[in-house]
Amino acid sequence: MNTTTLKSLPRLAALLAVSALALTGCAATAAPAETVPAGDSVTIADAWVKATDEDMSAAFGTLSNDSDQDVTIVSAETDAAGTIELHETVENEAGEMVMREIEGGFSIPADGTLLLEPGADHIMLMGLTGALTAGDEVTVTLTFSDDSTYEFSAPVKDYSGANENYEGDDEHEGMDH
Repeated sequence: MNTTTLKSLPRLAALLAVSALALTGCAATAAPAETVPAGDSVTIADAWVKATDEDMSAAFGTLSNDSDQDVTIVSAETDAAGTIELHETVENEAGEMVMREIEGGFSIPADGTLLLEPGADHIMLMGLTGALTAGDEVTVTLTFSDDSTYEFSAPVKDYSGANENYEGDDEHEGMDH
């Protein structure tokens, strides 16, 4: 080895040590990615609730998730009903379209939407505390798997259609939402 190379080695080692220290310092001060509560990431558009004098109705709209994580709605509540269930509409063994509670709740994909509509996924209001008349407003609070919540108000509208049966409850057979 020549003497020029030997003189450069300590400088090179010092430069490498300073660079490694600087990179370590940057990594240590970088903020970890924050998880945003699901309730802060979800919004609803075109929300509405079906008008009825009966003991059952449903809420509809388009739920949007603007986070980079899938979120799951596990329950809902409202003063307008004694019970709320998250429902899907499926074809039973007899070929009839029936409503049933969806196991595990509704999942809204990251940066995606979930359409709640008659004849498909919807929020079922059961044991209404009073008639729902067109023009009224219903406030619904959604609870997510991370225990965060999102509240929205929806106007009550007249609607006839989507005459599915409620699976597993003879008392509600043939009732539409």
